[in-house]
Amino acid sequence: MTNYFRSNVDAMASYVPGEQPQRGTQFIKLNSNENPYPPSPAALAVLQNIDGEWLRRYPEPFGGEFRQAVSQVLGVPSDWIIVGNGSDELLSVVIRACVEPGRRVVYPMPTYVLYRTLVQIQDADITEVSYNEDYSLPLEELVAADGSVTFIASPNSPSAHTVPIEDLRKLASQLSGVLVIDEAYIDFAEDNALALVKEYENVIVIRTLSKGYSLAGLRLGFGVANPKLLHGLFKVKDSYNIDAIACAVGTAAITDQAYKNACIAKIKASRIKLTTNLKQLGFRVWDSQTNFLLVQPPQDNAEYLYQKLKEQRILIRYFKQPGLDDKLRITIGTEEQNQILVKALSNS
Repeated sequence: MTNYFRSNVDAMASYVPGEQPQRGTQFIKLNSNENPYPPSPAALAVLQNIDGEWLRRYPEPFGGEFRQAVSQVLGVPSDWIIVGNGSDELLSVVIRACVEPGRRVVYPMPTYVLYRTLVQIQDADITEVSYNEDYSLPLEELVAADGSVTFIASPNSPSAHTVPIEDLRKLASQLSGVLVIDEAYIDFAEDNALALVKEYENVIVIRTLSKGYSLAGLRLGFGVANPKLLHGLFKVKDSYNIDAIACAVGTAAITDQAYKNACIAKIKASRIKLTTNLKQLGFRVWDSQTNFLLVQPPQDNAEYLYQKLKEQRILIRYFKQPGLDDKLRITIGTEEQNQILVKALSNS
């Protein structure tokens, strides 16, 4: 058989996302960190009133309407914002713009494994630095690795912790390459690193509407950085990477901060309650600044529980890799979903 692919693509493993049940099947889905509540009514109203002209014409190439909305909500100039087809596309844009064979990408582990996949596509070098046991940032090792790009997810998945802003500031000040602060879960956290983009030209903060805004199916994210850094990123993004519907719906969603904040408050309250319930069952539960929990079952039977729950049509996330194969990641669902989960675990 003819080998059509580059050798590095042939050798790499594919990124494996959380399992998606077929539409129409009845599952409690707590494995992909989706928001359990519906999107803003304002966003749904836009979706229900789509103008056919939006579809006939190419969209504005930089997502201008959405950029303006982000600018107003976050208080940053619109020319400091880049919009992507989900935050994943922006991670890819950074890699394509800054990384090539012979250059290095650095990140602490465990973290979002898509970073590894994106670097392998570019056939670049990877340095994975283990987090300290308490998930404190291995600052000296990250600086010494001297990456062209360094990724820090804060809050991080699957550990659910945030990196202190002062640690991120120290890292940014000592790196010669780009520091990507991936804030996909920032709406559930108590602090953020947005101020660092004004302090350091090499920092980009990347966010998504998939988690806090209940729009994982829309695929819309954005990055905030100094225009000098964005200039190079704009060169490699697709020409019309943001469709008109996503831009309009996302604009309505991010403008409706009251609705988003109300949903976040419910999820945070559920996070506290589910943490208590799981600890009462003997689980070890790590502190979380996200919409999920990292937990360790008392009987050291994580994979068994994952399979047992799946048989009962409850999906959670199990990572069969060193350091995580005795743990489970559980998305915070609605109160009803959480209690069904707790009951299933208590009977397992």
